[in-house]
Amino acid sequence: MTDMAAPLHTDSELGAEDRRLELEQARRLAERYRLEFVDMDTFRIDQELFRSIPADLMLRYGFVPYRREGPDLKTLAIVVSDPTDLPMIDELGVLLATPIKVTVGPRSAIESILKKSESSQRVLEDATEGFQLTLLKEDENAEDNLTVERLTSDISPIIRLVDSTIYTAIQRRASDIHIETQDDAVHVKYRIDGVLQPAMRPIAKQFHSSIISRIKVMAELDIAEKRVPQDGRFKLRMPGKTIDFRVSIMPSVHGEDAVVRILDKEALSEQFTELSLDILGFPQAELKRFRKYIAEPYGMVLVTGPTGSGKTTTLYAALSEIKSIEDKIITIEDPVEYQLRGITQIPINEKKGLTFARGLRSILRHDPDKIMVGEIRDNETAQIAINSALTGHLVFTTVHANNVLDVLGRFLNMGVEAYQFVSALNCVLAQRLVRVICAHCKRPVKVSRLLLEESALDPTLQDRHTFYEGVGCIECNGTGYKGRLAICELLDLTDKIRELILEKRPTSEIKKAARDDGMRFLRESAVERVLDGVTTLREINKVTFVE
Repeated sequence: MTDMAAPLHTDSELGAEDRRLELEQARRLAERYRLEFVDMDTFRIDQELFRSIPADLMLRYGFVPYRREGPDLKTLAIVVSDPTDLPMIDELGVLLATPIKVTVGPRSAIESILKKSESSQRVLEDATEGFQLTLLKEDENAEDNLTVERLTSDISPIIRLVDSTIYTAIQRRASDIHIETQDDAVHVKYRIDGVLQPAMRPIAKQFHSSIISRIKVMAELDIAEKRVPQDGRFKLRMPGKTIDFRVSIMPSVHGEDAVVRILDKEALSEQFTELSLDILGFPQAELKRFRKYIAEPYGMVLVTGPTGSGKTTTLYAALSEIKSIEDKIITIEDPVEYQLRGITQIPINEKKGLTFARGLRSILRHDPDKIMVGEIRDNETAQIAINSALTGHLVFTTVHANNVLDVLGRFLNMGVEAYQFVSALNCVLAQRLVRVICAHCKRPVKVSRLLLEESALDPTLQDRHTFYEGVGCIECNGTGYKGRLAICELLDLTDKIRELILEKRPTSEIKKAARDDGMRFLRESAVERVLDGVTTLREINKVTFVE
C-alpha cells in the first residue's frame, strides 16, 4: 500500500505558486507572439506521433510533438516552453526534415510528460523493435547504473531490453514485472496499483530464453537449470538511489516465467518519515478506535487481509505513530522491506534456521516494550505471540484471512486455546486497497441501473446521486485511476464478543453482535467511498463481496 495518490510532478517540484506563475508566463508568451497555448493538464499524447520521432531529440531539445497539420499533414506542431529560440527550432526542422509549427506550454509540464512518456515508454519501445541476438558478455558492474543514457547506448540489445523494462516499471510506479511465456510470444506486464497492465507489444518467442537468462544472471541464479523454480535478488543504482529487486523464476508449459518484485526502499523511506495512519485513507470513526488500541500498554493488535492489501504498511504507520525514546520496539519480518529509524528490525532467514518462532523467542530476551511479528503462519509462532501479549508486551502482527471473523477460526485451527486468544486480543482490523479515481481526468458519469442492482444498491441512486469515473490521461497512463487507499472493518473485542467466542457461537451470531456494537463491514466502507466520489463501483465489486 505504498502508492497513495501522488500530487502532480510539477506541483511537487515547483510548488503551487511557482506553477501558477509559470502558467501565466507561458500564456503571456503565447499571446505576445500570437501562438497557440496548450493546456498540458488535458494534453493527450498521440502515441504514433511519439514513435515517429527519435527519443534523444525530444530530450535534447525539450519539446513534445503535438499533432500533424496542413493539407498533406507534413507540418509538425510541437509544444515548447521558449518560442523565441529560433535557432533551435530551425535546427529541429532540418534534423526532422519537416516544417515545424510552434505552440507554447509550461516548461515543467513538458519535462514531466517527457519523463513519463518519452524516457520510459518510448525508450522501452525502441528497445523492443527488431533487435538481433548477440552473445551475453556479463561484466561485474554491468547493471550498476540505470540511466536514460545507458538505455540508449550501444550495449547488447537483450540487456537494453531488460534494463528498459525495469526502468519503465520504476517510472510508472509498478510494484511487480511479470514476464509470461505463451506458445507464440513473450508477454511483459506491470502490476500498477494492484492491477496488471501490458508493458509493451508481445516479444517474439525466440528471444524468451535470452531474456530469462539475463534476469537469472542479474539475480545470480543457475542459467542451466530450467526445470525447477528459483528465487534470487539483485540491486540497481539509479540516479540518486538504490533499488532492491526480488526475482522468482517458475517453469511453465511453454518455458520459464519470471516475476520481479520492485522494492523501492528509498522512495518509501521518504514517505515513512511522514508516515501516519491519516495518509492511509481510513474513515475517521475506525481511525479513532484503532488509535486507541495501538496506544494500549499490552495485548495483541491483529491486521488481516490477502497478500498485497497493505497490512505491513498499516503496521509501520501504527509503529511510527507510537514510537518514542522511552520504548524499545523490535520487529521480525520476512523480509525487512522498508527500514524505520529508531526501531530494531530482524530479517527471517529460514536457511540458517532463523524462523519467526525462534526469532520471537530471542526478541523476548531483549527486553522489548512493543513487538511486530511480520506474519503468524504456524501454531508455535501464534502461541509465543499470544503469550507475549499476555505477559505485558504490545504485539502487532498480521495473519492471512478474508475478514475479521475468519481470523478467529484461523487461530483456533492452529491449535490456540480460545480463552488465551480472547484474553490477548485487543482488536482485529481487516483491510483492502481500492484504486482512487485519477484527479486529472475525473468526470461525472451515469451509472446503469443494472450495475447498481448487481452492486446491491438502490437503483434510484441513478437519478439521485452523481457518480464519478476517470476517462484516462497521461497522469494515470490511460487507466482512470491513480494511487490507492484503504477500506477497512474493525472488530472491537468487547466483553459480549469475547463471551460469544468462548461459547463457540456461530459466526453469524458474532457478526450480528458486532453490528449491534456499531461495527461497519468492509462492503459498507467501500460503498461509502464510491458515494464520496473517491472510487468506482466496478473497483469495489472487484475487491469486496456483494452482500
